[in-house]
Amino acid sequence: MTPPKTIIGQIVNLRFFERFAWRAGVFIPIIALFLLLTFIPERYKATGSLTPTDSASMGLSGALGQLGAIDNVFGTQAAVEVAVRIANSVDVSDRVIADVNLANRMKGRSRVALHRWLAGRVDIRSLRGGIIVVEMEHRDPALSRDIVASYIRATQQQLTVISRRQTNYKREILRKLVSDSLVDLADAQAKYDEFRLRNGFADPRKSIEAIGNRIPALEADIKGRQIALSAARQIYTGDNLVVKQQQAELAAVQSQLAAARATNRQGPDSLGKLVDNSNQLFLLERELGISRALYDSYMRFLQGTAVEDLTATGNVRVLEEAYTDTSRQYYLPAMVGALAFLLLWMAIEFYRLRPPVGERLNDRASHG
Repeated sequence: MTPPKTIIGQIVNLRFFERFAWRAGVFIPIIALFLLLTFIPERYKATGSLTPTDSASMGLSGALGQLGAIDNVFGTQAAVEVAVRIANSVDVSDRVIADVNLANRMKGRSRVALHRWLAGRVDIRSLRGGIIVVEMEHRDPALSRDIVASYIRATQQQLTVISRRQTNYKREILRKLVSDSLVDLADAQAKYDEFRLRNGFADPRKSIEAIGNRIPALEADIKGRQIALSAARQIYTGDNLVVKQQQAELAAVQSQLAAARATNRQGPDSLGKLVDNSNQLFLLERELGISRALYDSYMRFLQGTAVEDLTATGNVRVLEEAYTDTSRQYYLPAMVGALAFLLLWMAIEFYRLRPPVGERLNDRASHG
């Protein structure tokens, strides 16, 4: 039973391939044509490179941080991947088509055809170190260089648009927060001032501290008067005017101390009133401090959005402007075609030299 022939076997047994001269007459022109297309027409490769930047690389991280500006509007996303995706977007392609007047330079092709043409010829990829390379091969060096330069500019412009759009969104939120926090701050300040007016405190904290220090002062005064009264009794009798005067003064100070130590909230200088005022003052000061801190923080972030707008155009650093590579460019599809036909010819010749067992060639002797 004869085994089925392979594809090479079927080709070898064609009558047209029985002679070597005929085979050479077929393969040599084809291989030569593909090799010619590899070098002619000459192709030029335009290239350029860029890399996304942040505030740290520009030396502005400290200033932006103090103003409440964020380092990267894309958050935790990889800036390089975002930049590559934007560079391959339709918006960037539209900018490039309009920038280089591609419709006229490509003889009036449609927008869809121009997009497909750019997608097939412009290569945008990322390298290590966060470097993005834009390359294009074409027979017109000026056109390829203009397109690469336009892609770099369009990518930067589109990133700027996205950054400013995000900043505007952030600004609107911060304006609402600043407005609300200002209302809260004004309300807290009004309550604090009303407490001052009601209690007659120019500086509530110092006034309360002064009232609180009055009790130890009265106690020390009483102790001193008791010592003086004891000394006077050793000199004068109990009916002496000096002794009676010191007794009256001591009783008055003791009455003041008792009033100061009272726990009710009726007396203006009582201990109860002091504790009550201290609690109210603590709550009012805390509310006022929180409101002022929120307002100052939101205002600082709102001011930072202005800096973000100013630095939005610095989101991409161009490492290499578009230029034409001086090295010789080869048309790889034609080179691959020449190699494929050469390998096919070699396979046919090897098959004719050593055919499989049981397979008979049409003209065994004609291989050489």
